[in-house]
Amino acid sequence: MSRLLIELRESAALALSSIAAHKLRSGLTLLGVLVGVFSIILVMTAMRAMQNNIESQLGGLGSKTFVIQKMPGLFFGGREGMMKLFRRRNIDYPLARRFERQADFAPFIGLHTGLNNREVTSPYGKTPPTVSIEGATAGVFGTNQWTITEGRALLDSDIESARDICVLNDVVARTLFPHGSAIGQRIKLESIPYTVVGVFERATSGDAEARGIVVLPLSTGLNRYGRWAEISILVSVEDAALFDDTLEQARGLFRAIRKVPPGEEDDFEILTSAALIEQFEKVTRTVRLGLTFVSSIALLAAGVGIMNIMLVSVTERTREIGIRRALGARRSSILTQFLMEAVVLCQLGGLLGIASGLAGARLLAVYFLHLPPAYPLDWTALALVICSAVGLIFGSYPAWKAAHLDPIDALRHE
Repeated sequence: MSRLLIELRESAALALSSIAAHKLRSGLTLLGVLVGVFSIILVMTAMRAMQNNIESQLGGLGSKTFVIQKMPGLFFGGREGMMKLFRRRNIDYPLARRFERQADFAPFIGLHTGLNNREVTSPYGKTPPTVSIEGATAGVFGTNQWTITEGRALLDSDIESARDICVLNDVVARTLFPHGSAIGQRIKLESIPYTVVGVFERATSGDAEARGIVVLPLSTGLNRYGRWAEISILVSVEDAALFDDTLEQARGLFRAIRKVPPGEEDDFEILTSAALIEQFEKVTRTVRLGLTFVSSIALLAAGVGIMNIMLVSVTERTREIGIRRALGARRSSILTQFLMEAVVLCQLGGLLGIASGLAGARLLAVYFLHLPPAYPLDWTALALVICSAVGLIFGSYPAWKAAHLDPIDALRHE
């Protein structure tokens, strides 16, 4: 075993020295591997960030909550289908309130809208401009699984009176009031003061959780920041066994409120966490298959390039191989050296591809998708395994050819 390790270490050293001696050729050779691995890691990392964000946000609904809203959570039907969805009537505040009053079959109902991202300030600090400003009614805290840790949640009277109050999540509370309680303190949002009445934390963490959330009474938020904002209706049940029945009752009531004729399809969407996560996973599975096919072509081309370069290397180093064989080197040593050289080339390309793919995916996630970055360790490990396989497969013939050169003919080679 120790002798094998020594041979492997010597072969690796010889392979690295050979690669270093031909920097330009080695760089061009591993470029194909780099591009193939880069494309895999970039797309998979970006998709993992999207998947983590969607699953964390939708998973927070649990198995007892569904959402009624105008647009679907995910849509892949093309421009014509998207325009049809945009032409749907908006779910405005009066319509949502009418549903809330009439839906006596559901124990928990909340109205919610996302208003914008803003900077929030206090006498003791300020947040980044990415804090999510949201409007909500009292029922949203229960349906969203927001747990009050200090103070209180919103009350129906806060919404009816459109009071200038707010509830912060723990991220914003710690940022604005690092040395004490936020309850009763004043914050400013676009120079307008609000009194903090509560602090909450979420059961799951997502992008908004990382950025922070400020919840205003829905009426206050709509009056100030989004009079025409779309309202989402969140409905929860006490027992998961009643979920399907409650969902169908809600569908029927909302169709009646929207005056959808019998036989026509709904002009709204009902979203459940399980259905959306399953749909997203189906889409990502298709993308993964397509990406695997494209990347396989890139890696195949890179493998052919590696085989070609290794054959050239064998030809150039024929005399060197003859000298080593004359001095007692075994065929297995020559074979191991050239195989190691091919594998090291592929691994270097793979490592550079992984590094550039992770860096590119981080930029894509943070600055373009505005999502927390993700690091797919499984795909990183798989990429390194694939690189090793490419090196072994496409380096095997040049290595076999080098190992089976006749020592006498090799020494005569000029």
